[in-house]
Amino acid sequence: MQTAIGAGDFKARCLKLLDEVAATREPLVITKHGKAVAKLVPVPAEAELFGAMAGSVHHEGDIVSPLDNEWEASR
Repeated sequence: MQTAIGAGDFKARCLKLLDEVAATREPLVITKHGKAVAKLVPVPAEAELFGAMAGSVHHEGDIVSPLDNEWEASR
């Protein structure tokens, strides 16, 4: 269930509402004359950086040594 608040009320209680959105993790819709004009959403939780790339690198063998086949351009 989304909560809505008028722009004037939001302006008066902005800092408290920011804390509430952070604590409850629920978005808040800000309205002006009954129409939604903005949506305040919590920032996604930060992922742990250590190990974030685990399993994303594939070993393809030796890519540094010369190839066994002769190139046409080297003849």
